[in-house]
Amino acid sequence: MKIGYFILNSELRKDPRVASLLEDLESATFDVYEIRTKADVRPETDLVLSMGGDGTFLSTAHVVADIGLPILGVNFGRIGFLCENRPEAVKKALMEGDFRIEYRTVLNATLKGPGARRSIGLLPYSVNEVALHRNGSSVLGIHVSIDGDPLPTYWADGLIVATSSGSTAYSLSVGGPICMPDTKVLVVAPISPHNLNVRPIVIPETSKVDISFQSRDGAAIMSTDNRTVEIQPDWTIRVEMAQFSLKRIRLAETGFVQALTSRLFWGEDMRNNG
Repeated sequence: MKIGYFILNSELRKDPRVASLLEDLESATFDVYEIRTKADVRPETDLVLSMGGDGTFLSTAHVVADIGLPILGVNFGRIGFLCENRPEAVKKALMEGDFRIEYRTVLNATLKGPGARRSIGLLPYSVNEVALHRNGSSVLGIHVSIDGDPLPTYWADGLIVATSSGSTAYSLSVGGPICMPDTKVLVVAPISPHNLNVRPIVIPETSKVDISFQSRDGAAIMSTDNRTVEIQPDWTIRVEMAQFSLKRIRLAETGFVQALTSRLFWGEDMRNNG
């Protein structure tokens, strides 16, 4: 088996747990090498280890997801929903084939307007969410349509369109619902809305979402996962499913509900301890 690995935080290369995992894999006759860019990917590579936290997993996905390589997250970070596996569990699972591949929705964001195409660059794909943020002190008037049907204007600091994977990320922090990873939905959630009567809305993942805005500050910021670009008021953001899915490796011993309870303390209640 040929395995690439991706490390975003250079300090992690000094972590003895990383060296130990790589040595264990090599001693098990796996062909292991480091990937930093898409050009580093060698032919016949079977999978990529993402070593770090969820931010590193997103960066790994931006490098290899569109070429179909499965990603296995090795957790050296904090919460870790995407990057959830303990280093010591990885070698055993790979040697025994005790894992499965799950497919996660990827979003594609395109910009329309004067000069917009030059700004999108390498930003279009996102695993968790596409978000619009204010770029100053003024509230945004955010105009959203879903498959051509307009919603009432959001007056807010921003707006998030999240996948089910992203429902435990930025969307969760603004009051969005938690979605099981295999749920085929998107979540549209305002950021700090200045309307008391607006709520996040769940829509089919096949929907096409168009977003534009108005602001006294002029420009705003669009983010796709952990990357950002400045956008102009005469531009429109189109958010829709990408033509490929993210292949994520899940070890047999892990599960989404288990991650919720262990990382977000879901259901933490003295009455549940018996």
